[in-house]
Parts: sequence; structure tokens; C-alpha cells
Amino acid sequence: MKKLSIIVLSLVALLMSSCYSHRVIGYLQEPTKGNKLPVYDSAAYEPYRIRVNDEIIYRLITLDETMSKMLGSNTNVGSQYANSYRVYPDSTIDLPFLPPVKVAGLTEMEAQDTLRVAFREIIPDADVKLALYNKYFSVIGDANAGRYYIYKEKMNIFQALALTGDVMNSGDRRHIRIIRPRDGGQEPEILEFDIRTNSIIDSKYYYIYPNDVIYVARTKDSFYKVPTYSGFISLITSSVALLTTVLNYVAYMYK
Repeated sequence: MKKLSIIVLSLVALLMSSCYSHRVIGYLQEPTKGNKLPVYDSAAYEPYRIRVNDEIIYRLITLDETMSKMLGSNTNVGSQYANSYRVYPDSTIDLPFLPPVKVAGLTEMEAQDTLRVAFREIIPDADVKLALYNKYFSVIGDANAGRYYIYKEKMNIFQALALTGDVMNSGDRRHIRIIRPRDGGQEPEILEFDIRTNSIIDSKYYYIYPNDVIYVARTKDSFYKVPTYSGFISLITSSVALLTTVLNYVAYMYK
């Protein structure tokens, strides 16, 4: 019985080390001496700037019925025209009745103002509403992989992962990576960070931009981890039952 107790206690200790603790998967943790987390510097938010191959969608509003019909809008006064246009390698988009308009490098608001000025050359009361059509980010790895829509201007990493249903317990929160395209045919930027630390808020890793790819690697020791405490209890119970059966069998054979 003494040997059995030692074996059972050793098994329990081993299984306890296989559980996912708050230190491993918890968010917004305070860096301490016992929990050495990175401390990131704050960085000002930079609005997204339109890139080559982005898709632009705009809406033209005018009270001029003639121009409205020429542009293919509805026949009612105040009707709207909408379509999507790709940004070409020369940084421009081609729109009906306008020369090429340069939009690459501009924010959505700056591009909207640029289009409004261009259209007012031919339609004095023209107003324009512009948005980025390909406003998506992607997730791969140990999360609910897929492509997700950026529904607000300042979407942060926690809101983005919430759309996926959060990172799996087996995901490596210490080494989350964001693959972010860069202009001019440059290699994509790869941002790697520990999402567990509270200093991630307002850091350069905090905000998600269109075309970002979030990669969540799997931890090396995830094979040995128990995903839930109910699974942990079940594993202990079944292991102890099996061990007891084996020991009873061995004792019976050597009587």
C-alpha cells in the first residue's frame, strides 16, 4: 500500500504539471519577478494607408439627375452610385469620367476628400463616401482559422481573436506573430509578441490592419497538456483505477 501511495502521488504530481495554468494562457498579466513577461513601449495609432492591389468602393451622391443617369445610378434625385476599383501599380484607380486618381499612400478619409475634389470638377454638388473593400484580416494556426472582417477603424488584437473564438489552449501565446504586407514589393513585416502581458495595450502590436495574417503556433508541450480540469479529474480517476487493477493483478499472480 505504501508503494501504491507513492506511485499515485507521483502520478498526480505529473498530471498537475500537465494542466494549463493562468500564467500560461491568461491575458493582461502584470510582469513580476516570478512571472517575467516582456514590457512593450506605447506607440501612437497610425491609420491604415491604401496600398497597391487594395480594392476601393465609393458612393457618389448628387442632386443632378442628368449626371446621376449618366453614371448609371438609380433614376431618382439624390441617388447613389457604388462600385469597387483596384489600385493599380502606379498608385491610381480609374473611375468613370475622371482621369486616373492617385490614392495609394492615402488614408480612407484623405482618399475620400481627393475623390470629392475630382468629381466636383464635373459635378459641382458632388459628395463622396469612400471605404476600403478588402477590409479583412486572416488567422491561421491554433485558432479558428479563417478570414474575418474588420468592422471598426481601431480593431485591437483581442477583438480580432474574439471573432475567432479565442486562441486554443494549445496555442503559443508567448510567440503570436502578425505577418503584415509592406509597400513597394518589400518583404512582409513579421511582428512577434507575447500576448499575455498587459503592456501590449497601445503598443505597436495592439492594432490589427487590413491584410494582416495572425499566426498562432502550437506549443511544443501541448501533447502532454490536459485541456480542462474536468478532463484532468477524469484522467486521474481512470489512471488510478487502471494502476490499482494492474497492482491487484500482479499481487494475485505472485501469491
